Amino acid sequence: MQNFVFDKLNFLTAGMPIRTGKGSYGRALEVLKELDLDGMELEFVHGVRMNEETRNLLKKEREAKKLILTAHAPFYVNLNSKEEDKIEASIQRIIETGIAAKDTGAFSITFHAAFYMQKDKEVVYKQVKSGIEQISDYFKKNDINVWIRPETTGKGTQWGDLDEIIRLSKEFDNVLPCVDFSHLHARFGGEYNTYDEFCGIFEKIGNEIGDYALKNFHGHLAGIEYGAKGEKKHLNLPESDMNYKDLMKAFKTFDVRGAIVCESPNIEDDAMLMKKEYLG
Repeated sequence: MQNFVFDKLNFLTAGMPIRTGKGSYGRALEVLKELDLDGMELEFVHGVRMNEETRNLLKKEREAKKLILTAHAPFYVNLNSKEEDKIEASIQRIIETGIAAKDTGAFSITFHAAFYMQKDKEVVYKQVKSGIEQISDYFKKNDINVWIRPETTGKGTQWGDLDEIIRLSKEFDNVLPCVDFSHLHARFGGEYNTYDEFCGIFEKIGNEIGDYALKNFHGHLAGIEYGAKGEKKHLNLPESDMNYKDLMKAFKTFDVRGAIVCESPNIEDDAMLMKKEYLG
């Protein structure tokens, strides 16, 4: 896997900025430049529906404006489904997201990989690994030089704590974690919210996978409401207990580079808030 080389941490919105209104992707990229943000995550919520003209436009405008793109696969993904056809459909959706990423120049794709479905964790790990293996092989055979990133998840019923995703990343040379800090915070009932804990995440990734994982980083952040079962809903950062200021410090301490995607309801405002805090 060719490493992407980033010279900084880039601040992205999850989808088109709200200020885009009813405008197109072209207008969305203009808004991002106007706000001094660095790019966006393409959100394929219900399916990878993007025509060739739009893909070409995104690639051309992204390059011209020197913006960063990532992509989020549709939410209908479960590599541990009890039904084989749903596993196959999940694999196909992730592959389609990878093709769209290649076509638009996005460097990384992410997705919620699976649910435990009340099965043994080791059994589920092997099932997820099997699906990722098919996706990884397809990417290599079809020259899709895009990072495959299972995302850390926000509920205990969902596969994907940090250790599971690090373990999986060590088995494939084109797989890395997508660290959703809000999900980790919610999943573990308020943990993962101090400077030391954030540093611990980066230290673990660097030590177990390698420094390149911190120089090609892809993460998510938002305010979040949570309860005993984990994530409830996203909030704006100032309306939540998410300690984004210390996270920005930890990013600087470890010289993390790549992309952090804001998933707050007010995506561009919180993305700008994060970037302002980071730049100090």
